[in-house]
Amino acid sequence: MQSFTTWDEIEIAYQEWGGRDSSPPVVLHHGFVADANANWVGPGVVEALLGAGRRVIAPDARGHGRSEKPYDPAAYGEQRMARDLAVLLDVIDAPQIDLVGYSMGAIVALILCSEDDRVRRLVVGGVGSGVIECGGVDRRAVSNESIIEALSAEDATTLKDPGAEAFRALAEAVGADRKALVAQASAVYRGHIALERISAPTLVLAGDSDPLAVRPQVLAAAIANAKLRIVSGDHIGAIADPRFTQSIVDFLA
Repeated sequence: MQSFTTWDEIEIAYQEWGGRDSSPPVVLHHGFVADANANWVGPGVVEALLGAGRRVIAPDARGHGRSEKPYDPAAYGEQRMARDLAVLLDVIDAPQIDLVGYSMGAIVALILCSEDDRVRRLVVGGVGSGVIECGGVDRRAVSNESIIEALSAEDATTLKDPGAEAFRALAEAVGADRKALVAQASAVYRGHIALERISAPTLVLAGDSDPLAVRPQVLAAAIANAKLRIVSGDHIGAIADPRFTQSIVDFLA
């Protein structure tokens, strides 16, 4: 585990695997509540990319995993996380990368790719039309207010929203700091992303029963050079579909 201090003095932890071959490194950005291990190591994405000969780098976003966890919502938001990624690219001295983001991480990746020409290829998963229609992650199926309530509740058995309850269960499973997650949920990005500026070839990956990635074809159509791939599963289960990992490896080859 390595770390760096980002632009606003937050310590960001990241892991790195593989050699320094001629291909751009693959940078993986996880989703809300999860961390690099939960999103990328456990499901086998890192192993598959290493098997393809790639160098892989996976940060833990601020408030997640082993990175610093302030409790002030002003320290959060996907725009700040995108700036963290830009600093990481400077730290690893990468003139080009292939970038993969899931859910919250997909929003971070889209923001960075719309502003930074160092992204050669882009993969975004767990998002759909909500990127355009909501400005960021889709808050229609599971509201931020219900997620904050679920993460703040003393007794998880009192929760009544299954979608929000799933985030609480994941937080407990990965040992997340729920106060830090509430801060991020309070600062979630709600604005326009300049998708028209994205020129990198892009793959949109979505589970066929993911309520947070509905109508992913709308997102794919809004990016000039994008393809769509549908896999099986909901927001959590889609990552477990072997086609999810294989699609990433093939697209970035």
